Amino acid sequence: MKREIILASASPRRNELLKIITDEFKVIPSTIEENVPDTIPVLKVPEFLAELKAKDVAQSFPDSIVIGSDTAVIVDDKILGKPKSRKDAYDMISLLSGKTHFVVTGCSIVCGKTAESFSCITEVEFNNLSENDINDYIDTPEPYDKAGAYGIQGKGALLVKKINGDYFNVVGLPISMLNSCLKKMSGI
Repeated sequence: MKREIILASASPRRNELLKIITDEFKVIPSTIEENVPDTIPVLKVPEFLAELKAKDVAQSFPDSIVIGSDTAVIVDDKILGKPKSRKDAYDMISLLSGKTHFVVTGCSIVCGKTAESFSCITEVEFNNLSENDINDYIDTPEPYDKAGAYGIQGKGALLVKKINGDYFNVVGLPISMLNSCLKKMSGI
């Protein structure tokens, strides 16, 4: 019997990316509070949160395959979340300007009592951005629902000089790694 797949995320980007692997899944976002102990290393925070989300939803769907995911933009050992204001977006993009940062996506797949989690890390180098470059970008609606205040799949691509690693990871879901893990766990 083929198990139902559930994406424990409300992200429209993850929803679209998972469709590259399979069209047969439901979206049931986790509602768990994202509290992270100080003892978790910064690069492991997304994987920790992905596991929390997957296990939260899996409690209600023990016979399903539940995928949890979390993406973080990390620069200077600091996680940049979603900007809360225009100034916040400006500050984030300014901080990333001319630097290399990490985009880390943690994924966790829970199926019954079995859980498999992993992190994918991509290095992203930004161009040196002028004040006008930054203002032009944050004048669009694009940065306000994305970690680190940019989306590489849209106008944010103009900010990026180069990447080293998985492009889809930067969008929000490392589909190749996820597909391999799903195949290993479920045979889909």
